Amino acid sequence: MPVDGQRTANGQVPADGRVATDGRVQVPVDDGATTGGGLLVIGDVVTDVVARHGTALVHGTDTSARIRTLPGGAGANVACWAARSGCADVRLLARVGADSADWHRDALRRAGVRSLLAVDEEAPTATVVALVDSAAERTFLTDSGAVLRLSPDDWSPSMLDGVAHLHLSGYLLFAATSRATALLALREARSRRIPVSVDPASAGFLAELGADRFLAAVEGADLLLPNADEARLLTGLPEPADAAAKLSLQVGRVVVTLGERGALLAAAGTVTGRIPAVQVRGAVDSTGAGDAFTGGFLAARLAGADAASAAAAGCRAGAEAVTTVGGRPGP
Repeated sequence: MPVDGQRTANGQVPADGRVATDGRVQVPVDDGATTGGGLLVIGDVVTDVVARHGTALVHGTDTSARIRTLPGGAGANVACWAARSGCADVRLLARVGADSADWHRDALRRAGVRSLLAVDEEAPTATVVALVDSAAERTFLTDSGAVLRLSPDDWSPSMLDGVAHLHLSGYLLFAATSRATALLALREARSRRIPVSVDPASAGFLAELGADRFLAAVEGADLLLPNADEARLLTGLPEPADAAAKLSLQVGRVVVTLGERGALLAAAGTVTGRIPAVQVRGAVDSTGAGDAFTGGFLAARLAGADAASAAAAGCRAGAEAVTTVGGRPGP
């Protein structure tokens, strides 16, 4: 399938901060890490309308805001942050509307991502209105558009050729057609012994689908990357550490992101690590911070880092993300 090109992103972040004398990154390796090969992300491309308002919204009248239209989408953001974090071969399969396909394709190319975009002539590209308050917290209004129309016809097993890791955006699991596509890819990856990770993506949509249905759908995945709210929803447990431990009995490895409190690692029913966040001054927008963490984490794992070092790399990417507007890396 034709793709839009690739580049090695500048500013590769060593997973544990050690650099050899010849300039190559040296990272510890454990039995869960993968070295070499590309990353395939299957997920969503979205047009983000980011409205940053310094005062509370006033119902029924105007509220002053700074508004920008930017490329986004959880899956696309993860791919861009993985490229930013040093992964040289990042591919993205997603469905977009013909209305903005060229714009999104170009944005992905410039970010170092090889786009495998299915173009929908009937549905527009998904759109998210992100309302960002003075504390950089965001509320989303979502029109899924073409995202959930990603179909098995858009998928080919050859997309996994040369791939060492498959990442699925949980948004695809919230509708029958896109869920069938995601699960088809998961099964093919498992048959090739390619590790698979899943990001639950949205506490709101997850509550509508139901925890049991979601967990049944991701059976066979190797890694789950929920935030604290999603982990609570999936387990019914109020404490993220307890939720992480319980989830890791079903999915071998779990990383729960905690925002400004860092991240938790769990495996085989036990919390195995607590990674502190990177302190940030001047946060402007938390949109995409979790996606940045995931992209940084996966890039580090593909470079051979152990889980704790990869989570530290993810925290660094997340800290960078909150200093920029929108969900993608800055220039």
